[in-house]
Amino acid sequence: MRRPARASAARLDARSVALLVVAVTAGLTAFAWPLFARLPDVTSTTQAPFVFALLLPLILAVVVAELTGSAMDVKGLALLGVLSAIGAILRPLGAGTAGMEPIFFLMVVGGRAFGPGFGFAQGAVTLLASALLTGGVGPWLPYQMIAAGLLGLGAGLLPGRPHGRAEIALLAGYGLVSAFAYGWLMDFAFWPFAVGPATQLSFDPQVGPLANLQRFVLYNLVTSMGWNLGRGLTSAVLIALLGPELLRILRRAARRAAWTPTP
Repeated sequence: MRRPARASAARLDARSVALLVVAVTAGLTAFAWPLFARLPDVTSTTQAPFVFALLLPLILAVVVAELTGSAMDVKGLALLGVLSAIGAILRPLGAGTAGMEPIFFLMVVGGRAFGPGFGFAQGAVTLLASALLTGGVGPWLPYQMIAAGLLGLGAGLLPGRPHGRAEIALLAGYGLVSAFAYGWLMDFAFWPFAVGPATQLSFDPQVGPLANLQRFVLYNLVTSMGWNLGRGLTSAVLIALLGPELLRILRRAARRAAWTPTP
């Protein structure tokens, strides 16, 4: 019997792809601009993160509206809401406990099951819902939404077709690496403005990007290595334990619903 093709709830058209590229570019610019700004005293320019905190929600709103409006049908939107709500409920369970956050494995599985567009929307909406649920709204939220969206987007872009243990191993490895990447992005978002100018862990606008990246690596190892490792191991273990059955459930739901993009 012929095996069913991989189902996807979000089949991207050219406009959706273009908006995703804009969102990714804006997000990476929001994280990395201090490396290339060459301002006289970037550590005192504290307005910059807040400017991006105002601009990123507008970009996210346009992208998520496009993905959920033209790339998904009603059934896809319903599953997006369910997965985002589950993630929002799970997030407080691990908050403040050595980085053991169970929220990220859902984004990896969702992005893998339904593609990069769904993964990006799921990551961004999940972080927004969890912030509203826990009162965690602040200038850091747009950065969290972008970083989580990139995590889900990457899961949807992983190569290969569904194939048992090899696929779970791939997803577990991605869960480990992407959890570190999320932590690095979030640390870097405010690191140039959070550490004083008199230490080897501080951002220095007078040196080049490579030197500042070396400083950041040292800063991250000292302050966040344990947290990132806990997040990564939690994601990998949950994917290994729950990923196979959850992927089967999601793909079965997609096939039975016969999702098609809204014209």
